[in-house]
Amino acid sequence: MSPPGGGLAKRRRARGFGIRAEWAALAFLLATGHRVLARNYLIRGGEIDLIAAKRGTILFVEVKARASLDEARIAVTPEKRRRISRAAAHWLTRNRWAAQYTLRGDAIFIAPRKWPVHEANVYELNLL
Repeated sequence: MSPPGGGLAKRRRARGFGIRAEWAALAFLLATGHRVLARNYLIRGGEIDLIAAKRGTILFVEVKARASLDEARIAVTPEKRRRISRAAAHWLTRNRWAAQYTLRGDAIFIAPRKWPVHEANVYELNLL
């Protein structure tokens, strides 16, 4: 049995924080006029938290929640970017209509007691 605040409890709190952050990011996108096309788009080898559209642009959004906004920014690692690009390429093969749009790799950063921060073009999509 794990001690109070130990491994399992800590993972559960972190998972809950992540789920709340994804809902906050979703609400933020909707409030700013985006249309959400998909949530938690998962393929083998990659995942996209949110796919949204607004005014001719499709956003592949990574949501990162950490203790600070700087920690959240650092958490979008090169490996994570590759995995998102892989999933975005897969999504595009199933949604060919989207090829006519501008495609962007964005992120929404979440930290306790801070407004969500949406940053455009945080990572380049490698869709080859």
